Amino acid sequence: MKTLLVTGSNGQLGRAVNREFAGSTEYEIYNTDVAEGEGIHALDITNVDQVISLAKELKPYAIINCAAYTAVDEQETKGDLAYKINALGPRNLAIAATEADSKLVHISTDYVFRGDGDRPYTEFDTTGPVSMYGRTKLAGENFVRDFAKRYFTIRTAWLYGDGKNFVKTMLRLSENHDEVSVVKDQLGTPTSTKELAKAIHYLLPTDNYGLFHGTCEGDTNWADFTEEIFRLAGKNTKVNHVTTEEYKKMNPQSTDRPAYSILDNYMLRLTGDFRFADWKDAIREYIDEM
Repeated sequence: MKTLLVTGSNGQLGRAVNREFAGSTEYEIYNTDVAEGEGIHALDITNVDQVISLAKELKPYAIINCAAYTAVDEQETKGDLAYKINALGPRNLAIAATEADSKLVHISTDYVFRGDGDRPYTEFDTTGPVSMYGRTKLAGENFVRDFAKRYFTIRTAWLYGDGKNFVKTMLRLSENHDEVSVVKDQLGTPTSTKELAKAIHYLLPTDNYGLFHGTCEGDTNWADFTEEIFRLAGKNTKVNHVTTEEYKKMNPQSTDRPAYSILDNYMLRLTGDFRFADWKDAIREYIDEM
């Protein structure tokens, strides 16, 4: 059996990866997270010695990094912590993967782009993050490129799954609000962790290394996405479509987000036959399973 060392295994992507490989006769998962739990071993990815020691002991076929600091607004005042988790963590995993001769799967984000484009971003477009989250995730990408020999870096966006996410937040608000105000001028692609885990499984046994974009197909805005969530869940809550400027007046602590963050899964199309589901099909399946 090939061992997969999963970091951030208690997060929504980590859980999806576990479900994707459940029952596999080829792979077995060694789960880690910052805190120990049932079936989960404690691992601090910001501690390079600890990470290298575990990798040398396990000699995993691959390390799948699902760990990240994703609280976008919070990070603007906690830059050191953001760089430790989102940049140094991937650096440490990349060094460890090289030491143990393991593959590395690293997850990044649409936030590495400035967000002022007018067509879907490919893997060959110039980055330019506008937030601490985006800057630290880009630094993590660069460390993986510099220190890992065999890696797959996958940029994704608007992720939802088994855990805290936008879909569940909107559904919770619908329980005690007749209406909600949601941004209408930020474009992107909602992506399920289930679809992203399938992409990881697809790439893992290959030698098709490098940088990939990995989101569901199609695009929308947050307000229309919310209306689709409510429609599928049978909710009657009204969605007020507001601009980013209007939203920031209501929530002055909100950090700048990319206005345009539609990603083109260009490298997946160029190098193979894997296709993500359309975002509407993926959210329908997610709501049905809930």
